[in-house]
Amino acid sequence: MTVKAADFGKVAVLMGGLSAEREVSLQGGQAVLEALVRRGVDAHGVDVGRDVLSLLQQEQYDRAFIMLHGRGGEDGVIQGALENIGMPYTGCGVAGSALGMDKYRCKLLWAGLGLPTAEFVMLEQAADLERAEALGFPLMIKPSHEGSSIGMAKVESGQQLEEAWRQAAGYDIEVMAERWISGAEYTASILDDQVLPLIRIETPNTFYDYEAKYQADSTAYHCPCGLASDQEEALKRLAGQAFRAVGASGWGRVDIMLDEAGAPYLLEVNTVPGMTSHSLVPMAAREAGIDFDELVWRILLTSGTGS
Repeated sequence: MTVKAADFGKVAVLMGGLSAEREVSLQGGQAVLEALVRRGVDAHGVDVGRDVLSLLQQEQYDRAFIMLHGRGGEDGVIQGALENIGMPYTGCGVAGSALGMDKYRCKLLWAGLGLPTAEFVMLEQAADLERAEALGFPLMIKPSHEGSSIGMAKVESGQQLEEAWRQAAGYDIEVMAERWISGAEYTASILDDQVLPLIRIETPNTFYDYEAKYQADSTAYHCPCGLASDQEEALKRLAGQAFRAVGASGWGRVDIMLDEAGAPYLLEVNTVPGMTSHSLVPMAAREAGIDFDELVWRILLTSGTGS
């Protein structure tokens, strides 16, 4: 069946929001909005505040294209709220969103399933710092529920560990310490059941941090990624497995490190990846022959059609 733009009805592109990733969300949301309008969709940008549900109902929207990042947008909260008012939305459902956003519990699940991920501990109190040190330095410190590398730091001593923990705790009451993996970073973009060509990321920064993701011109993205075809296919299979394991669906991204021996380690899942000029999903889609407007259309299809 051929799907027409009118079949989607009135579409709200949800962007902005209240998380630490608000600015990135506004940029990506605007790009998505423009692409939908070019495809003839009756789409409108909605800067999400606490009154978003009443606004969506008052303005008689038919569905939502979610471009909210971080807490409140990528963690199952907006997804559950939209389900409560019976409004279809793009991407992952409530459970997959919540688990994908929770780095600690996502890694617990992967580890329980025997999927490869670096050793980690939760830092809830000062006494936990000794457990983290037992993993061996260097370590990566991460707020469990933030995206875009916000609050993350590489530490190489006990003093740095405590400082980074306290700083990360300013973003999230749950902070995770993870064994540092030295090697190449890859990302696998997923669109429906298709894993798109892998991208290898290179940055002169200590790691792929916020500045490297959104501001720097020094970050290099290699697509094709340079791996042998069988090795790339193996990583794509692993990414698909990891994505499905958390209950994710629709579209998203899985980040993977290869250590110096070539062994893979799953980092995290993104269930609402960025769609800015520096973003990875549009880059992988281009390599697969899917331009930006077609990519946005296919993501909109994940919300279903018809009123």
